This record gives sequence, structure tokens and C-alpha cells, in this order.
Amino acid sequence: MTVIDNTLNADGALIVGAGLAGLFTALKLAPRPVTVLSPKPLGMGASSAWAQGGVAAAVGQGDSSHAHAADTEMAGAGIVDHGTAESVTAEAAARIEDLARWGTPFDRDDFGNYALGKEAAHSANRIVKVEGDRAGWAIMQAIIAEVRRTPSIRVVEGITALSLARDNGRIVGVFCRKLGDRYSEPVFIRARATVLAAGGLGGLYAVTTNPPGVRGHAMGMAARAGALIADAEFVQFHPTAIATDADPAPLATEALRGEGAILVNDLGERFMPAIHPDAELAPRDIVARANFRQIQSGRQVFLDTRQVLGADILTRFPTVSQYCLDAGIDPVAGMIPVTPAAHFHMGGVKVDERGRSSLPGLWVCGEASCTGLHGANRLASNSLLEATVYGARIADDIGGLEPVRNLAPFKGIEWDEAEGAKAEAILRDLPAVQQLRRVMTDLVGVERDVAGLNLALQQIARLEATAEHVTSAFLNMTTSATLVAAAALKRTESRGGHYRTDFPETDEHWEHHTTMALDEALAIRANA
Repeated sequence: MTVIDNTLNADGALIVGAGLAGLFTALKLAPRPVTVLSPKPLGMGASSAWAQGGVAAAVGQGDSSHAHAADTEMAGAGIVDHGTAESVTAEAAARIEDLARWGTPFDRDDFGNYALGKEAAHSANRIVKVEGDRAGWAIMQAIIAEVRRTPSIRVVEGITALSLARDNGRIVGVFCRKLGDRYSEPVFIRARATVLAAGGLGGLYAVTTNPPGVRGHAMGMAARAGALIADAEFVQFHPTAIATDADPAPLATEALRGEGAILVNDLGERFMPAIHPDAELAPRDIVARANFRQIQSGRQVFLDTRQVLGADILTRFPTVSQYCLDAGIDPVAGMIPVTPAAHFHMGGVKVDERGRSSLPGLWVCGEASCTGLHGANRLASNSLLEATVYGARIADDIGGLEPVRNLAPFKGIEWDEAEGAKAEAILRDLPAVQQLRRVMTDLVGVERDVAGLNLALQQIARLEATAEHVTSAFLNMTTSATLVAAAALKRTESRGGHYRTDFPETDEHWEHHTTMALDEALAIRANA
């Protein structure tokens, strides 16, 4: 490929992000050409690979997609789009078969049927899983292998997207830079169809289960280009991150509570039955707030698996067990200390049923998008399902625009492990980034109020104005943080993952999605 004025041509669709959403879209586009941009080698740094539970799908006897949709709507606290829930859950079985056909070794019983798990707020066992808690990793390994075998997919590793490029109101590609190269001119990669699949924003918080690179870059890029953002205020905090000093915090999957594990404080008191009839299997926002309040009152919170699993936790939940052992915790004889942590963003770039954003030429899928499926609180294991369903839909939509043709050569960038780690550490350790993450945890976290949200917006503006070496990456972070805080300030009620201590009740007048452009968020920030 000839490079002229730092411009490259994607020769087909361009996908930003190499998690499940991006790679599934690429595979579904085959044999049409597609270029996938990944800041790290495939499988590294994607939230999908860290997912422990599995994929929610009504594939068990006696279950139905309608029941799955009803559970999704119940968990979403009144603002899940009914049609979206019905259509996504109806496609679930087909997407599971795609993953199985591409080599995902889902757990099965002696008759070859899927061995299904149960998680919070599901009315049936419908979590299609791998080795108890390794679904995300196993799915990604299978998908990556299939991508490597597919000649129509060109993967460019070691490059990070900074900004979307617009021409006459249409997205025409992205500006990128080699990971760790902060001073060279950005490279422009042109494309007729751009798919943003670069993850959520959990890493904007000081306590998170997300990989280090997942810090609102996708939503920030899209918002800065003019895209509409929906439901930005709804951040899901997983109630049972393992309480260690690790950053990010390792996760104790919800499937443990599905097996019967209970939550107790350091006095040995079990507190969830008094809070919700489903106790530990209540919706995540309720369990997260209960744990948060225990900790705020000076108590410690533990997940007790001893009675229901005992030594079986080592073989049935090997990922969690290894996390515990690495932290010096004996998950067989002792209890697992846990804490709420930023986990998933229900909001994101507003898209329609085909994955199209408000900007022509830009499709968005995965956690970077807001489809209306999750409402105010995502139902467990619906995230991987959404990624596959919308990946398939986007591929079908773009497929009508892109002819089948051969890819021209495109010189990739060799991944340098040391340089990549150095670049990540530089961004992580920047004082402004650390301060931003602390602001989000302290003021825009599990519980919020008007004073804290106004202060958060003021501090985000100050960091944006005074931080040294303000880069596009940092602006993407502060943009996303601004949108979350502004939307949280605007929604004067509590619903799902958004809890206002000054407006603790749900208000029927807010039983709808919120939509916000960056200009509105900045205006709210200016008046904070």
C-alpha cells in the first residue's frame, strides 16, 4: 500500500476494536474485505476476554426467548426497548450456533446439550458457559483463530484510534497513531464504512473490573465527532469484584451466587435477604448498593462459597480460584473479600436496530453502543449476546454496500511488548488520569447527588484545562466522563444503575431514555 501524506485506504469496511463485537462483525462480513484495528495483539486488552459468566440464550428445555426478553425488561428498570429485547433474544440461539461452529467449546451434558448456568435476575438456567467461568476467554480464542484463517480480514495490531474523520457530515475513517508514539503525525485511514467497537468506559473509575485501555475512548471519539449519546448516566457496578489492591480488580463471577454463594459482612451477618426477595440474586444494582452501604458503614463484605462449593470451586471456577490464590486468599477454607467496581456501561453511542449511529458512515456495536437492550441495568450475560447480534446486523447492513474483492497489501505495525507496556503505564500514571478516575469513583459512582455531580463536572473541566500534554486520548476520556456526569445530573430520579441520594425514588416522568450531544453536556458542565 502506498502511503501518501500519511493516508491509507482500508479497501473496505474499517473496524475500530478487536473484542468480540469487532471480530464477530468482521467474520460476518466475510468474504467482503475488512480491516480491523487493534491497539494490542488480538486477545489482549479486550473486555470480552475477561467475561466470566457466558452468553445468555434461551436454548434450554422449557425456556423461551420471550421469557428471556421479559427478564431483560425487568432488570432494565422500565426503559428497555421492548422490540429490541424481543428481537435480540430471538436471535440468541443462532448466534450461539455461530460461536459453536467457529470452535467455542461450550459446556455440554452427556447428551450433547448445552450445560446451562443461572445468574441474577434470570428466571431460568440460560447462561451458555465454558468451564464454569472461562467463557469470554474461550470464545475469544476460538474467534481469533477463525479470524486468522479468514483471508478477507486484515488485522492491524499496535495502532490506536484517536479521532473520527468527518467530511461533509459523514464519517470517512479514523485518525490513528502507533501505540506509544505520542509525537508523530497521526495516520489517516480512509473507509466508506467505519465500525466503532472499541469498548466501554469502566476504566474511567479508580475501582474497575475493566482492562486498562477501556476508558471511554470510543464514546469520547464519537461524541467529539458529533454523534448522539444515549443513557450515559447508567453505569453498572459489579457487586463482587475481589477486594485486593489490584488495578483492575479481579472479578468473582455472578455465577458463584447462582450456585448459592452468599454475602456476609465481617460480623458474619447475611444482609441481602432483608433487602430483596431474591437475596444475592437480586439485580446487580441492588446488590452493589447493599455492598457499598455495608462498606461505607465501616464493615467488610465477603462472598462465602464454602458451603455450596467447598473444594469444587478450584475445578468449577478456575479463573476466580486463581485470582484468589494470586492475592493470598484461600477460596476453599476462607471467604472472598468483595467490593463494588465499575463494570459495564449501559449507555453509549445511540444506534438504531441496524447498528447505525446518528452520523452517516458510522456503525457502533458492543459496549460502545447504546441499543436500548439494557435499559437502566443490564441483565447478566446479555453483553456478549448483544455484541454478537449487532455484529451480525451491522455486517448484513454494510454487506450491501461493499463488493467482494481482494484486499491490497497493508503494512502492519509490529507489536513491541515493552513499548506497549510503557505507553500504557505512561497514560495510567499521568496525575491527571489518576485524578479523573478518583473523581469518577468518589462523585459519579454507586451513589450520586447534586453537589457531588456539580463538583465532578467542575473538576473534570479543570483537569481538561490544566493537564500537561493534553492529548486526543485524554480528551476522549474527559469527554466521556463529562457526558456521564452531565446525564446523571440531568436525571433527577433513581433508576437501575443510576442512584441519586437526593432523588432516591423512581419517577414515572423519567421512564424513558436520555439522549445528549456533547454541546449540551458541555453547557451543563459550564453551569455546574
